Amino acid sequence: MQLDIYTWQWQNHTLNIATETFGSGPSVLLLPAFSTVSTRAELATLAQALASHFQVTLIDWPGFGDSDRPALPYQPDIYRQFLKAFVRDTFPQEVAVVAAGHAAGYALALQSWSRMILIAPTWRGPLAVMGAPVAMRRGIRQLVSAPVVGSALYGLNTRPGFLKWMYRRHVFVDETQLTSDYIAKRYQNTQQPGARYAPAAFVTGGLDPVDEREEFLAGLAQQAEPVMVIVGEQVPPRSKAEMEAMVKLPNIQATYLPGSLGMAEEFGDEIAPITLSFLQQDTSPT
Repeated sequence: MQLDIYTWQWQNHTLNIATETFGSGPSVLLLPAFSTVSTRAELATLAQALASHFQVTLIDWPGFGDSDRPALPYQPDIYRQFLKAFVRDTFPQEVAVVAAGHAAGYALALQSWSRMILIAPTWRGPLAVMGAPVAMRRGIRQLVSAPVVGSALYGLNTRPGFLKWMYRRHVFVDETQLTSDYIAKRYQNTQQPGARYAPAAFVTGGLDPVDEREEFLAGLAQQAEPVMVIVGEQVPPRSKAEMEAMVKLPNIQATYLPGSLGMAEEFGDEIAPITLSFLQQDTSPT
C-alpha cells in the first residue's frame, strides 16, 4: 500500500488530497460516496479484492476524509475539475472507475474511462430526496456554515447516536456491524477541522451533479464504454426508483445485490467478484 498526497490548486486555494495505491495490473480508480462520514476506507474491502488483478487507487474527496477541508463554497464544479485534474495527472494510460453513490454523477461527467461500475448510484442529496424546498435547503446550509451556531448544529447531527441511527435507517442492512468501535471511528472522521462545510453542501443538495433525472440518464446513455450499475435490494424506495430508471437504459448491464446505500462498504466481498468479472470482460471483436 502506498499512501500519497496529491496537491491540487483550486482558484487561490491549495488542497492536499489523500490517496493510496496498491496492487498491480491495469489501473482502477475507486471513488467513495459523498456523505457526512465519507472516507476511502469504505471501499477498502472491495479495493483489496481488486488488487489481486489490478492496480487500485483510492481517494478522499476534497473536503472529506483525510483530505484538506477548507471553508470553501463547495459546489459541483470543484469536484468535476478536481477529478479531471487527478485522472490527467495520475493515470498516463486508460483507467477504469468504480464510483459509489453521488460519485457516480462526477464519474459520468468525465467520460474518459475504459469501463465504469456504479454502485448504488445517486444524484440527489438527502434533503432533496426528502422533498425539502430549495430555499429551505439553502438556509440550512448557510446556518451550518455560520460561525458558532453552525458548529453547534453540525455537532448535533454528528453525535454517535445520530450516526448510528442514520446507518440503521438507510446505509447498512446488518446493524450488528455498527459496533461502538465502528461508530467511534466514523464519529472521529466527522470531527476534523473544517469538517462541516463539504458535508453541509452534500446534505442540502449543493453537490448534486445534475438538477434533473433526465440529465443524469442522458449522461449515462452517452457512455461509449461498458457500464454496470449495481442496485441494492434494500435501498430506500425513492433512491431505488432512480436506480431502476438507470438500469432500463439499453447500454447498461445491471446487477442486484443485497444492501442499501452503503452497500459498497457493507457488501464489498459480494460486490468484488462481479466487479472483477466485469472489468475483465473481453470486448474484442469476434
